[in-house]
Amino acid sequence: MARLLDEDIKTREVLDWQGVHLLHFAGSACSQKTRIFLNVKGIDWVPHPVNLATQQNYTPWFLGINPRGLVPVLVHDGAVHIESNDILAYLDQVFPAPQLIPDVTRQETLGLLREEDDLHLDLRALTMRFVMPKFLASKKPDSLSTYERTLGTVGGVPDPRKEIELAFWRDYARQGISDEAATAAARKFQKAYGALEARLQGQPYLMGESLSLIDIAWFIYTHRLSDAGYPFERLHPVMHRWYLALLDREEFSQEVQAPPPFRLVTRGLHAVQAVRGSSLVRVAGL
Repeated sequence: MARLLDEDIKTREVLDWQGVHLLHFAGSACSQKTRIFLNVKGIDWVPHPVNLATQQNYTPWFLGINPRGLVPVLVHDGAVHIESNDILAYLDQVFPAPQLIPDVTRQETLGLLREEDDLHLDLRALTMRFVMPKFLASKKPDSLSTYERTLGTVGGVPDPRKEIELAFWRDYARQGISDEAATAAARKFQKAYGALEARLQGQPYLMGESLSLIDIAWFIYTHRLSDAGYPFERLHPVMHRWYLALLDREEFSQEVQAPPPFRLVTRGLHAVQAVRGSSLVRVAGL
């Protein structure tokens, strides 16, 4: 579990927060996953929006809560938890009904979550190439400098994840997401969805007859990749029908609706890519 130690937390005010508090951003895939989980569970929680568009996640206040500079962050009765899948595994134990990580499939579920998490940077790459234009997605140099200079710890030691984050955003600033990187990411998802398509045969949900955390996690990926132009209906029709059924549920749909200006930006980006022959389908040969 990624619960921070007392010494990791520099923004001390959160230690006094009682109840369930979530620091999140509306458009963050991991935040969306967490909010849907809270909705399905019926857990009362206090929202604390962190605007990634204005890079509030690199302010000293937020880095004092999560040195990784990532959302979501859960504060439960003064204890700080980071990393969405760890947060959700924790909440499922503390608030067991309805159970979204069933005891009988717990180890399998956690293994599938690790596989999903391994694709997070690939999802980010496709988002930054096909959903958001580079001039909006790039991080400001001074924000990255603040992030690099802030000496934070996770578990009482310097966090290697910071170097991964810095490397991604600096490389993105230099060259964006290349065709080769986009293709590699899309092929990973094509393989993963092939396995999920097989898993769904003859059952309504990915783990069987009941909704689970695996459904919530892959719903978020499917929604984001749909926004990027991934051809689900053609390549993975069973997963496409599963996704539409979940999207029809309010506790899911209300958390993934992008504001109209952002939808216009994405549509404009796709129009330019269509003219240039640089859509996801064309670039990745899907």
